Amino acid sequence: MENLIWWVPLLPLLGFLINGLGRNTLSKQLIGFIGSGVVLASFIISIIIFFQLSGGVEKQHTVLLFDWISAGKLTIPLSFLVDPLSSMMLLVITGVGFLIHLYSIGYMHSDEGFGKFFSYLNLFVFFMLLLVLGSNYIVMFIGWEGVGLCSYLLIGFWYTNGSFASAAKKAFIMNRIGDLGFLLGVFLMFNFFGSIEFAKVFPQAANMLPGNHTIVLITVLLFVGACGKSAQLPLFTWLPDAMAGPTPVSALIHAATMVTAGIYMIVRSSVLFDLAPFTQNIIAIIGTLTALIAAIIALTQTDIKKVLAYSTVSQLGYMFLGLGVGAYAGSFFHLLTHAFFKALLFLGAGSVIHAMHHEQDMRSMGGLRKKLPITFITMMIATIAISGIPPFSGFFSKDEILANAYEHNRVLWVIGVFTAFLTAFYMFRMMFLTFFGKYRGTHHQEEHVHESPAVMTLPLIILAVLAAFGGMINIPHIFGGNEWLAHWLTGANVGQHELGLDHATEYLLMGISVSAALVAIFFAYSRYVKTNHVPVADAAPRSLMAKISYHKFYLDEIYDFIIVKPLDGLSRFFYKVMDIKFIDGIVNGLGWSTKETSKGIRLLQSGNVGFYIFMMVFGIIALLLYTFLYI
Repeated sequence: MENLIWWVPLLPLLGFLINGLGRNTLSKQLIGFIGSGVVLASFIISIIIFFQLSGGVEKQHTVLLFDWISAGKLTIPLSFLVDPLSSMMLLVITGVGFLIHLYSIGYMHSDEGFGKFFSYLNLFVFFMLLLVLGSNYIVMFIGWEGVGLCSYLLIGFWYTNGSFASAAKKAFIMNRIGDLGFLLGVFLMFNFFGSIEFAKVFPQAANMLPGNHTIVLITVLLFVGACGKSAQLPLFTWLPDAMAGPTPVSALIHAATMVTAGIYMIVRSSVLFDLAPFTQNIIAIIGTLTALIAAIIALTQTDIKKVLAYSTVSQLGYMFLGLGVGAYAGSFFHLLTHAFFKALLFLGAGSVIHAMHHEQDMRSMGGLRKKLPITFITMMIATIAISGIPPFSGFFSKDEILANAYEHNRVLWVIGVFTAFLTAFYMFRMMFLTFFGKYRGTHHQEEHVHESPAVMTLPLIILAVLAAFGGMINIPHIFGGNEWLAHWLTGANVGQHELGLDHATEYLLMGISVSAALVAIFFAYSRYVKTNHVPVADAAPRSLMAKISYHKFYLDEIYDFIIVKPLDGLSRFFYKVMDIKFIDGIVNGLGWSTKETSKGIRLLQSGNVGFYIFMMVFGIIALLLYTFLYI
């Protein structure tokens, strides 16, 4: 295992170097083969490591490359931690990552930046693997910043479009806000524990009593970092704009991997968060509000990728709700199932966009299920899964979070069930507007609509199987399962919360959530299929709530008013007053006074030798008088 683990991140890094340096000389076929092949090789190695770990007695292995930084009490080794938690993340990152790389060969085949695109994807996979493998918070932070950089590069991949470049900058800047919180939390952790190594911090923390003020502050700061990376209130507005990037980017970064980094970090740090009930309550409340607000916004969006973007934000809110109520295994379970069905939904949306010649407005679609049968069937499976309909994967993971929320706080549970109702409605609204009814696009588009090539549909089929059956890895006891994933994560010291509900209550809660989803599907069918309702192009909704949803709660406008404009005004003040008048005034004043003084003094340089002798004698007399009088 020690010899194999280094190859997992190293192979994508090699792919980045080869494709990056050879992007203008290598053929597209070779670039696609290298870019996908290195991730596939990492996936195979990850499978081998997983089975070695599951077959061994020791569940945690720290693999040291070298001692990286040593300054006083601070020692930071470049080392990896291989345990049940990181091994599962390796499988998701490399497995789903390979499918997205494979899909990208078909989706990006005509793009001029094909080689650059694959090099960026490989670099992202490298940094994401570094993030989950790091045995301390600094190595994790390097991966954390690396995926932020790759996100910027990939969101702004088509940077000649000004709005796309602005979306990339917005994502980069908003993530920096969260990253500052993360970094301050790490600094405080080192000051308090004397280390940032998991193996040294967590055992010390395990012996402490809950409610320690320093640990509360550390966890709050870490949560701020998670809010930025995992798009939670108030830092989630960057993610919908990030849909400016190519669709495979949306699937890889903004559905399956990068946005789950905050979830992974909190699950990894569950020992600390269990000692901070105050922070857990904040996480639960923020997660619940994020899930609800994002779901409400998704109800009225007409861009197919924007619907999925707000759906991602909402599902991430669900995961944070689980973390806040102590259901770490349940949140991680939903992270896995979400990676399957949301990556599938984004890739399916990409297949639709590819067939529609880059049209993303659902009002210009309709009736595509016969023209795109594989895309339709696979996306329908993912839609059923995310809606929480049994026995698909999303049902098991979402139900576990809701059951824990019910036990913790009934209000959170009610909001969670209502959000599940909204999720089923807007997801089936998307499906019905896209695939049902009559075709509403142009005649030229209709003539050229066709199913995507096999290199794009094969990943859809594989992900559809995972979205349908992925929930089997953690079937609860109530259905005769043994909750394998929860037991597996105990080997990584992930906090466990035993559900104290009886079977009758669990069945009742499941029945309520599933019934809410079915009612939402019926409403969506009645509105968008039976009555064939289509939102009118360029017409804002009439009702107040629909307007608020359509305009995304005016959050960007609010941020622009209370943050951007005041900062712009302050900048203009400092430029016009402090910079031009004060600083430039001092500099220019010194130059002007020197020049004017010089004009007067230069008159002394008359060229008259007698005058120079007179001045010399006068100077000597002055020095003698000064010496006589004062020395």
